[in-house]
Amino acid sequence: MPNPSLKVVDVAVEFSGLRALNGVSLTLSPGEIVGLIGPNGSGKTTMINAMTGQVPLAGGQVMLGDKQISGLTPRKIALEGLSRSFQIVRLFNNMTVLDNVESAALAHGCSLRVAREKAQTLLGEFGLSPRADDLGASLSYGDKRRVEIARALAADPAFLLLDEPAAGMNEAETEALLHILAGLPKSRGLGLLIIDHDMSLIMRLCDRLHVLAFGKTIAEGKADEVRRNPAVIEAYLGSEAARA
Repeated sequence: MPNPSLKVVDVAVEFSGLRALNGVSLTLSPGEIVGLIGPNGSGKTTMINAMTGQVPLAGGQVMLGDKQISGLTPRKIALEGLSRSFQIVRLFNNMTVLDNVESAALAHGCSLRVAREKAQTLLGEFGLSPRADDLGASLSYGDKRRVEIARALAADPAFLLLDEPAAGMNEAETEALLHILAGLPKSRGLGLLIIDHDMSLIMRLCDRLHVLAFGKTIAEGKADEVRRNPAVIEAYLGSEAARA
């Protein structure tokens, strides 16, 4: 049976009485890659935090198929099939790379043997096998990013939400990451929501774009359509990016 769609319905989030999100709706289907873009402070990270239970909702709901998952704890939401990465990398710096990924699989109920096999496979996919025994603290920022994504995948999620996964990577690392991410929906059947300011990555990777500004949706649709949307050009991309 295919995974159900993930739906955000009229979600609102408030901080000290100020609305960081105001009536935002978004749908992510299995096998689809959606880019969540917008200027700094537009509510992108808050959106992922709301979807994964990191912040409470002031209105609306998050649905996985017919099941409401908003209101559940972050751990329960993760067990329902949502995994995420963070804007600021959160590795266990005093654990090895292999143990970092293995621990995520163990946390989701895998046996030690299965968790170890899964971690080794993921490190291979991300080109991290040579670093398996290195401590997390010893890694470059780009490698830490890749470990964090591998760790999120160790939970076998139905949906993967990535917050600026290419941040801190050079051009070659970003290109390698793009190749890996592009293959995930087909190889794993998951839906992928990605925030990133690298527009080359976003435009080449995503099936659809969803654009936020001031906590509201200002556009959504195919990448080519969105990049030429006057509201998006004014709020975020600028005329040069739209012509690229």
